[in-house]
Amino acid sequence: MLRQYELVERVKSYDPDADENLINRAYVFSMQAHGSQKRASGDPYYSHPIEVAGILTDLHLDDVTIATAILHDTIEDTVATHEEIEAKFGANVARLVDGVTKLSKIEAQTESQRAAENLRKFLLAMSDDIRVLLVKLADRLHNMRTLHFIKDEAKRKRIARETMDIYAPLAERIGMYEFMNEMQTLAFRQLEPEAYESITRRLAQLHEGGGDRIARIASGLKLLLSRNGIEAEVSGREKHPYSIWRKMAERHISFEQLSDVMAFRAIVPDVAECYRALGVIHGRWPMVPGRFKDYISTPKRNGYRSLHTSVIHAENMRIEIQIRSTDMHAQAEYGLAAHWAYKQRQGQPDTQVRWIRDLIEILDNAESPEELLEHTRMAMYQDRIFAFTPKGELIQLPKGATPIDFAYAVHTDLGDQAVGAKINGRVVPLRTPIANGDQVQILKSKAQEPQPQWLNFVVTGKARAAIRRFVRHKERSESVALGRKLYDEVVARLPAQLGGEAIGTAVKRLKLSDEGALMVAIARGQISDAELMEALMPGSTGDGAARPPAQREAISIRGLTPGVAFDLAPCCHPVPGDRIVGLRRTDEPIQVHTIDCVELADGVDADWVDLAWGDRSEGGTARLRIVVKNEPGSLAVMSGILGSHTANILNLKLENRDGSFHTFQVDIEVADLHHLVRILAALRAADAVVSAERI
Repeated sequence: MLRQYELVERVKSYDPDADENLINRAYVFSMQAHGSQKRASGDPYYSHPIEVAGILTDLHLDDVTIATAILHDTIEDTVATHEEIEAKFGANVARLVDGVTKLSKIEAQTESQRAAENLRKFLLAMSDDIRVLLVKLADRLHNMRTLHFIKDEAKRKRIARETMDIYAPLAERIGMYEFMNEMQTLAFRQLEPEAYESITRRLAQLHEGGGDRIARIASGLKLLLSRNGIEAEVSGREKHPYSIWRKMAERHISFEQLSDVMAFRAIVPDVAECYRALGVIHGRWPMVPGRFKDYISTPKRNGYRSLHTSVIHAENMRIEIQIRSTDMHAQAEYGLAAHWAYKQRQGQPDTQVRWIRDLIEILDNAESPEELLEHTRMAMYQDRIFAFTPKGELIQLPKGATPIDFAYAVHTDLGDQAVGAKINGRVVPLRTPIANGDQVQILKSKAQEPQPQWLNFVVTGKARAAIRRFVRHKERSESVALGRKLYDEVVARLPAQLGGEAIGTAVKRLKLSDEGALMVAIARGQISDAELMEALMPGSTGDGAARPPAQREAISIRGLTPGVAFDLAPCCHPVPGDRIVGLRRTDEPIQVHTIDCVELADGVDADWVDLAWGDRSEGGTARLRIVVKNEPGSLAVMSGILGSHTANILNLKLENRDGSFHTFQVDIEVADLHHLVRILAALRAADAVVSAERI
């Protein structure tokens, strides 16, 4: 453990103006507050925050951050309070300590809820000051270094999985690759112990067989660059076990088939020398096709800049080489931490970056803990591609991203209003995957709104969160509208007119939050007609009678969206003009059937609601079974008739082929029942069509 004077000397070595008194007081306070507490290793508990502070001195962080690291567990694990920390160390330190404080003592929540709540508070605090993230990552790194002392295997695996899913990706997203690599290696050792042992054993055998191969190749690379007038600092290493294991899993290959297990780094003075060094290396050894990446001209989202290439070395093996300048190397090692420290020295604190703002937006949109974790992992943990706006702005996205993901990455409003897209000047469907280097133009309309079906193909957490938020709001607003119609119909059946306070009183009797919640509960079948009548007017259903007066008027579904407030039954495909009835089950949208649907026999467990389409209802989907002659042009005749009657074909399926005839199942858009009848009559009149009927 670092001694008090050693910690102070470390800070003073890079920041002579640091507040020595602040660090000393924090050190003493932490020792006294944690007292005789012990860690699983048997060490005094206060050794942990001191070591966390020591990790942060390697990042050259300021005295306030070091004091925060020393105190970060005092509020959670000791009797110290937020007010006490603020009184002794100032509001700034207290705010940061509170941001880092974990919520692990929330007893009444599931594991995913606890993880999500920790992440939620963490993200909110991080959005205010990035130093919260830096302290938290150092805290997690030291906990991972001592994880093997915990005897409970299930607890070790849970902490390792949380590290792999949340904290390592966070470190990667801010460019702290050293933190990320060590966290992944330590977590991998716990989660896949057999794979870890196998790979480390193979690496040891490779090292023994090759002797000083890494040093020999690094020396040769440095000599090559030097002979061409390029002064470079060259180092080499074997890749980390987790990185090797992931490549083996992704490529479905064995360790022996993995050729690039060694990586080398050349650090040169400036950008021009980076490209000169690349030319020299490619001139000496053949490049492996598809393995060159230029992160200098197109940096990663976390600011990482470097040239990556793989070559076939003289020893007949693949090696990976990274070429970067001295400044790029500092950024690559410590990422946002190095950037933050530099900005502080320049007097220009920079505590916000774009990807953090995206995470905060996801935080605002998430409805459940599971959804928050899902969206956050999506935002942090995917390989990236680069695409360009028409003005040349670079947008980074996960592999497999679509124009909808691109639109939401540019701005939430653009995503909400997207109606189409052009990729490299060509109009494409919104579900088209974007390729690296594509130029994407989003076509928008203020009349557009997010579509629920977009959730089937978007891949970014930000897009998914925004679409789900809109769908939730739309479902609520339409459920309120439908509930209001059902409420009005029930009120019309009451034996007397309601007073002005009746609905407020009913809300209280039913223990609901407000009138809107009442309407949603009615629409979702959570309250029966009898319960509503009794809440509005006690005794109105008769002398204890369970059955209320029968419905008098059909409820209009005009203005409501299929799939939101109600569902059109897939068994009978009702269209405007059909006589319809709704089945209302608890916590489900009302399911609309035609009055003669055979599936209604299974609706004995549901409340039946008499429904009507209302005037000027929007069209629907009808399913037809059409039998045509097996001869050239028959399908063209069928589709021509549908086209001439402005019936858009949504789906076409060949059901049966028996030599002379072909039977098709066709889903078409129709305006109403009259439109459908005219289409069927036209089909039946055609010589090429044997029969046409509605399913």
